[in-house]
Amino acid sequence: MKQLTDLTFDNRFARLGDAFSTAVLPKPIAEPRLVIASPSAMAVLGLDPAEANSPVFAQLFAGHKLWSTAESRAMVYSGHQFGQYNPRLGDGRGLLLGEVLNAAGEHWDLHLKGAGQTPYSRSADGRAVLRSSIREFLASEHLHALGILSSRALCVTGSSTPVWREKQESAAMLLRLAPSHVRFGHFEYFFYTKQHEQLKTLLDHVLACHFPAALQQPQPYAAFFRTVVERNAELIARWQAYGFCHGVMNSDNMSILGITFDFGPYAFLDDFDAEHICNHSDDTGRYSFSNQVPIGHWNLAALAQALTPCVEVTHLRESLELFLPLYQAHYLDLMRQRLGLISAEASDQLLVERLLQLMQGSAVDYSLFFRRLGEQAPEQALASLRDEFVDLGGFDLWAADYGSRSARDGLNQTERRQRMHAVNPLYVLRNYLAQQAIAAAEQGDYLPVRELHAVLSKPFDQQPGCERFAERPPQWGKHLEISCSS
Repeated sequence: MKQLTDLTFDNRFARLGDAFSTAVLPKPIAEPRLVIASPSAMAVLGLDPAEANSPVFAQLFAGHKLWSTAESRAMVYSGHQFGQYNPRLGDGRGLLLGEVLNAAGEHWDLHLKGAGQTPYSRSADGRAVLRSSIREFLASEHLHALGILSSRALCVTGSSTPVWREKQESAAMLLRLAPSHVRFGHFEYFFYTKQHEQLKTLLDHVLACHFPAALQQPQPYAAFFRTVVERNAELIARWQAYGFCHGVMNSDNMSILGITFDFGPYAFLDDFDAEHICNHSDDTGRYSFSNQVPIGHWNLAALAQALTPCVEVTHLRESLELFLPLYQAHYLDLMRQRLGLISAEASDQLLVERLLQLMQGSAVDYSLFFRRLGEQAPEQALASLRDEFVDLGGFDLWAADYGSRSARDGLNQTERRQRMHAVNPLYVLRNYLAQQAIAAAEQGDYLPVRELHAVLSKPFDQQPGCERFAERPPQWGKHLEISCSS
């Protein structure tokens, strides 16, 4: 295992030059203290978990120190925000510290969020608050544990530096990891500013670093876009299957890698509601849970537009047309797994749709329903879940069809339970749990957030003494308002 001083930097994006990013040093936050670190994320870099206890750890990730071989840069990009094009965004509070080469030969971006003002901050202070930093940390690591591709979170560093949002809060920094922080908005920026040579340079960089298979295709740029479509179709299928609401699906928050990225006012569904809006700043419901699929397609179309100087429109359209069928195939496969079905039948899609229609308007906890469905044999499980539904007649019909469908797969209950529990989490990151941990952290008590993170790192495994983390939320916890303010 490595120490912090042993990390090897190879800053490929920085070498692209000033057209793509601006050199900026992080601005330190006062009295840094480690709030939480992820041993799993540290392992990606080969770091010894004990390094989190060293004084230099907090100093590095609070902006007080920097590796001599790091090259901190603020990236420039643009994007569509709530459907409106913003011509110049960029890293307004984040810095790409550099790219670390791990033992497997993989490059990982070290990106420090909350590092202070940059040329792209506009009128903002360039800071992140403790509240939002903890939320992103918990979600990043929980999504990873659920098998949903995401940027990773290495640590959160707190401070005594005051910042003002709706009220006075304290500044914090989040260190996140990803193989790349290139967004759809990077390509939009060079397209709309008519810097087509730089657009091609960015494409060549991205293909060489992250899409080497596309280089082997007759039309490498077209192959790149097709892969982005494929990856995002699978990603959003996982969001929908597991009830994850991103909250701010602006095109500048979409990763070319097809990973969950730049989320703040997110939520996992408690009671199922297809129209759930997790961001109280989203007045029109543009990014509601049910809209994530069409918005994903919309963002891919925005990326396709930005690639038109380099890719034939016919190729772009052909790839865009793949999005919905790919999404549907991935989603249905995931829902079959969640229902404990091992074969595929033509009626399965209707079976899923009927279930969700019955859940809508009923007080059915989306995550716990699937977990409890696997606990007992179908007949017994369905009988115990029945009273949660409003339309009992409709549920009885569905239950009879599901029971017959499950029987045709011929699994014994032991195997069925094992299969279902492997894909249906017992522990889910609910907003009220995050809020309780945040409230404690804001008072200087970091034990609750560390305990919550530890539980959520093994979401499928029953953990003795952690029963409270698997409970349905209290009534007050179902309606927490989360905004973009961070």
